[in-house]
Amino acid sequence: MDFRKKLDRRLTPENIHELTFLTQGKQNDRRKEQLYTLITDPDNRIAYNALWVFTHFDLADNEWLYAQRDNLTDILLKETHTGKKRLLLTLLERQPVAKESVRTDYLDFCLSKILGTEPYGIRALCMKQAFAQCRHFPELLDELISIMDMLDGCELSPGLRTARKNILKQLRQGEKAAR
Repeated sequence: MDFRKKLDRRLTPENIHELTFLTQGKQNDRRKEQLYTLITDPDNRIAYNALWVFTHFDLADNEWLYAQRDNLTDILLKETHTGKKRLLLTLLERQPVAKESVRTDYLDFCLSKILGTEPYGIRALCMKQAFAQCRHFPELLDELISIMDMLDGCELSPGLRTARKNILKQLRQGEKAAR
């Protein structure tokens, strides 16, 4: 299967469906690996499209990416292409965050982007990922709340405003449960 050839053009919904079909199930893990190697391809279109295909995986096939969490994080921390950053964050958001898997470099990245100049989608995903990591540590939750408080009075997109509201709601529910 020549994934490079299939990924070097604009993908249609039919193309996405075909590629996810070709990689679904445990029997196609080798094909997933082939596709995965292309997320760092020097050609931005191919790398972007490979990431785009992974964002369309169903829940069962998405679990294959769990073992790639550290590598996906490493790629994200070095990435300069805005679209690929957003897709990498999307893939990371679909993964559980265990207390022992929290990485300070990734947490710092996410916290710094919340108030940054990145597009709203990246900022909202960083906010969600920061919360997913901070919720294991009360002292880090305080830092996240402080950062989110700095957004008061700022012009926020509907997505960023909703992400903030939902995280604050979860924090309040957690406080009630702790009492």
